[in-house]
Amino acid sequence: MRVITGKAKGRKLETPVGVDVRPTTETVKEAVFSAIQFMVEGRSFLDLFAGSGQMGIEALSRGADKAIFVDADRRCTALVSRNLDKTGLSSCASVYNTDSVAFISTCVERFDIAFLDPPYKTGLMQAALSKICLVIRQGGLILCEHPVDEILAKEIGDFVIKKNYRYGKICITAYSHRGVDGL
Repeated sequence: MRVITGKAKGRKLETPVGVDVRPTTETVKEAVFSAIQFMVEGRSFLDLFAGSGQMGIEALSRGADKAIFVDADRRCTALVSRNLDKTGLSSCASVYNTDSVAFISTCVERFDIAFLDPPYKTGLMQAALSKICLVIRQGGLILCEHPVDEILAKEIGDFVIKKNYRYGKICITAYSHRGVDGL
């Protein structure tokens, strides 16, 4: 796994070993950032269920102002911190070792982009989606990685599905505010 482009281009990232984590594939990561390439610079990015932190690190490398990484597994948050140090992007990042749904339930910060990639078929996606609208700015974007056979709600709060991207057995569902063009 590597950073695709930007300040940390080409830097290799560590992946979790022996942890129940399924990293986003390079193909999916590249496709996601191709779709949102003009929305990242100067924005704040939430990497929920962060795992290795590769999605938030890619956002920082491409010019996001800051990224918050949240994961309940200590091994994952330690790994995210190491990957941030390796890429030289630690100064614009915060890493939280806590339950992701609890984090968004109490978070006072607002984000422009959130990426949700919980363990598949655990109910965590639905739990996170029920709260995520509280932390996304007007005009923001919510990206959800899930298996294609998991159907997500057409709307969550003021957010509606704008696009579904399919990559084999993986789907990325993009939500934005009702009435906002884009994607």
